Amino acid sequence: MLKIGDIKMKNRVVLAPMAGVCNPAFRLIAKEFGTGLVCAEMVSDKAILHGNKRTMEMLFVDEREKPLSLQIFGGDRESLVEAAKVVDKGTNADIIDINMGCPVPKVTKCDAGARWLLDPNKIYEMVSSVVDAVDKPVTVKMRIGWDDEHVFAVENAQAVERAGGSAVSVHGRTREQLYTGKANWDIIRDVKNAVSIPVIGNGDVFAPEDAKRMLEHTGVDGVMIGRGALGNPWMLYRTIQYLESGELLGDPSPREKMEVAILHLDRLIALKNEAVAVREMRKHLAWYLKGLPGGARVKDVIMEETGRDRMVAILENYINTLEQEADAKPSTAPAAASQSEEVVH
Repeated sequence: MLKIGDIKMKNRVVLAPMAGVCNPAFRLIAKEFGTGLVCAEMVSDKAILHGNKRTMEMLFVDEREKPLSLQIFGGDRESLVEAAKVVDKGTNADIIDINMGCPVPKVTKCDAGARWLLDPNKIYEMVSSVVDAVDKPVTVKMRIGWDDEHVFAVENAQAVERAGGSAVSVHGRTREQLYTGKANWDIIRDVKNAVSIPVIGNGDVFAPEDAKRMLEHTGVDGVMIGRGALGNPWMLYRTIQYLESGELLGDPSPREKMEVAILHLDRLIALKNEAVAVREMRKHLAWYLKGLPGGARVKDVIMEETGRDRMVAILENYINTLEQEADAKPSTAPAAASQSEEVVH
């Protein structure tokens, strides 16, 4: 059981707060696939305070998504605290998460995101200021360090704990690594051993077996899944089942994948206008199609589409063709087939 502050999750699987991905359309799918906690994509403190329309829409939380963590970022204490107050009183999120892991230059140049990793004192100052100003539990998502010469993961996590943070999520890569190389689970284990607040491990969890290995190797309280869930919310469900029962469920059929992809598209359209949603859905469909027979060819066609109905027609035609081809193939194991028929009847 994962518990952050007084918020209890039904399992230890957490959806990472991925920028450009974790809007309510995808988060709700992740929740329907059983995810214990879903995290919203990061939002700028300054944009919240300016009341930017698109930003305020990003603070929307569907009740069906709860428990949910809303992530903010910023480098200025005063604006971060004020933005946290808006999230605390003006949204129905359950948890306020502070980003100190984002590696992109436009964020780190503002003294935000991963820039904090260089200074445990700043982490203490910023987190304690937010904790004092809000009622919701405050958590932090961080990387293990800035680069190989500046890995202060343990000191930084201890600063979060001293500041009153309710949990810390640790991505086992440095800012310099971005998403390359291997995640260092040993340092995540060191963090877990150094603090008493819940620690959530993140990095290189692409299969249910990876999640189990991470839990065993690091002793973390929860496992955060990011890129492994792109176009593949089944990964979340399969991981939950594997951790709870040891049962490794099979992959979804192409039809199941496309049905969820279409549901995802329609939810995006409900959130935004059709033109914006279809454009945004192209990257998601590339992920949903990954690894499917002929998927690359369909992806190329999809990238040119601008309307919902035409996009759905292409996907349905693709699935029908796949199923017809499968039906047309002669059985390679007639004995096994007849045996299974006997069992059914």
